[in-house]
Amino acid sequence: MTAIKLSVREMQVSDIDLITRYWLQSDHHFLKGMGVDVSKIPLKEDLQKMLTNQFQLPVEQRRSYCIIWEADGKPVGHCNTNPTHFGDYAYMHLHLWQPTERKKGMGLQLVKLTLPYFFEKLHLKQLYCEPYALNPAPNKTIPKAGFHLVKEYTTTPGALNFEQPVKQWLLTREKFNQLYSNAH
Repeated sequence: MTAIKLSVREMQVSDIDLITRYWLQSDHHFLKGMGVDVSKIPLKEDLQKMLTNQFQLPVEQRRSYCIIWEADGKPVGHCNTNPTHFGDYAYMHLHLWQPTERKKGMGLQLVKLTLPYFFEKLHLKQLYCEPYALNPAPNKTIPKAGFHLVKEYTTTPGALNFEQPVKQWLLTREKFNQLYSNAH
């Protein structure tokens, strides 16, 4: 059996349909397990318009910046920041699109490949990740990538979420430089 070659790249306009399909066609039980209130997912046209509008802005002005995850050259997920405060901090979100791609250990490697994009392109000082506290996958992956737990608290973390307990993880620029200085 050959190893899967993992890679990441910046989102392209052609990826908007893939991201839209993920949000609109994913199993509702899976989405709820991530903390998503499925009643808040926008209509296809609205979602595509929002993604297109963000993509067309200069990176310094984007609220969301997206990296596409690939396995053997095929898109399998995305990792984005939202909200993004260029030159300061952002919040990271992780998404493997298909159930067959999950629980294979790819997430950690994909996150590690993604972090240089976020810190370099967005000039970040801090990168947060606030997954649903009851979603084990990101809460196992994030600390292995160098993030440390800041706190656990209850909030509504984003426009598509219900109120929930979250774990707030943080990776600072200094820690990123220590861990990933030879990554590129």
